[in-house]
Amino acid sequence: MVSKTVVVLGTATPGGGFPAYGAPYAETINEMDTTLSVAPRNTKGSTENVPLLEQEKLDIALATGEVTYEAITGIGRAKATNLRIINATYSQAGMFMVRADSPYRSISDLKGRPVVWGAGSSGFIVLARYVMDGLGLDMKKDFEAILLAKAGDGPPMVFDGRAAAMWGGGVGWPPFMAIAKGPAGGRFVSPSADEIKRIMAKHPFLKATTMPTGSYPGQAGPVNSVGSWPFVLARASLPDEVAYRLARALHKGQPALATRIAQARESTLQNTLAAAPRQDLIHPGVLRYMREIGLLR
Repeated sequence: MVSKTVVVLGTATPGGGFPAYGAPYAETINEMDTTLSVAPRNTKGSTENVPLLEQEKLDIALATGEVTYEAITGIGRAKATNLRIINATYSQAGMFMVRADSPYRSISDLKGRPVVWGAGSSGFIVLARYVMDGLGLDMKKDFEAILLAKAGDGPPMVFDGRAAAMWGGGVGWPPFMAIAKGPAGGRFVSPSADEIKRIMAKHPFLKATTMPTGSYPGQAGPVNSVGSWPFVLARASLPDEVAYRLARALHKGQPALATRIAQARESTLQNTLAAAPRQDLIHPGVLRYMREIGLLR
């Protein structure tokens, strides 16, 4: 019997995008490399995953681009964290969804209104903080902020009017899909072109993004916003050989993963190389595999 290397993968709260990605990600890697056993585990999300990796309570974990940026630059902590990138997942932009029959058409329309920002330790909240700050707003002071125990609790609050909007993002994000398929349908509210320029001028690590038409039911046109790439991060002590095997399995299984979850069409090693803030932040084992397949010299 082949001995398996167990790799614990931290995701986020039930009903959110990271668990929806983590399960097929683990399933695909386990199929591609039968010596690996990637085991997804629900956590509180990005802001819990980073310290759990630092404490070596997780082997790998999902984290939004904003949380990754803060961790590697030492923002809000005593020193920069020593974590490494296994792969970039999919491009992700922040935006609001309201009921389709809602009167709210702009971010300024939502000021003073009850807004579901998501699960308390979600990376989406970190993105919201940067986006709102870029507009001179405070997500907790300028809105009636609602923080959740888990992301899946948000859509019913939009359905019944307890919340005017829910913040989130990404193609196929489960809470947005639930609202879009709800009794009234959904509609997006995102920064205007001028607002996008203002946000990026203050926080240049954020990138302009476009969510294609038809990403959600009833979405008649593209949605422009700002965002970044989430990553699968690894504890610094994850052995090079394990990281190498993860990268190889992901590369070989990426087409199969993309059939399981549409967002994973972007989960390529090419995109990982492009999205990483610095090449040295990519795990040495992943870099070795990239060289082996000719992505790096």
